[in-house]
Amino acid sequence: MYGLVLIIHSLARWLVLITGLVAVARGINGWRSRRPWKLADERAGFWFLTILDLQFLLGLLLYGFLSPITWAAFHDFGAAMQDKVARFWAVEHITGMLIGIVLAHIGRARLHRTSNDTHRHRTAAIFFTLALVVILASIPWPNLPQGRPLLRW
Repeated sequence: MYGLVLIIHSLARWLVLITGLVAVARGINGWRSRRPWKLADERAGFWFLTILDLQFLLGLLLYGFLSPITWAAFHDFGAAMQDKVARFWAVEHITGMLIGIVLAHIGRARLHRTSNDTHRHRTAAIFFTLALVVILASIPWPNLPQGRPLLRW
C-alpha cells in the first residue's frame, strides 16, 4: 500500500503544479488586462484547490500511517531533528505544504467575497502565486539531500 500511495502522491505533484500555474497565469493575465472574471478563471482555481486537497490527503496518509521515514522520526523525534533529511520529512515538508494549502484556500475564499473582477484577478494572482512558491520550496527536488526522483513508477 505504501508504494502505491507514494507513486500516486508523486504523480499528483505534477497535477498540482500544472493547475497552480494555470490558476496563477489566469489571475495575472486577468489582472493586467482588466478583463472580466470568467468561468475558466473560476474553474482554474477550483481545480488547483481540488487537486491540492487530494494531494494533501494522500500526503497525510503517508505521513501518519504508511511512511517508514516518519514512523522512524516519531520514535526518536530528538534524533530526527538533528538529521536534515529526517527533519525535512517530519516537519518541514508538511509545514510548508500546509502553509501553501492555507494560502490557496484563503485566496479562493477572498476572491469570492468581491464582485469586482479586477480585485478577483489580483487576489487570485497574489494568493495562488504565494501558495505555489511555498509549495515549490517544500517539494523534495532531486539533488537535494532529501531529494526524490521527478517521477516514480
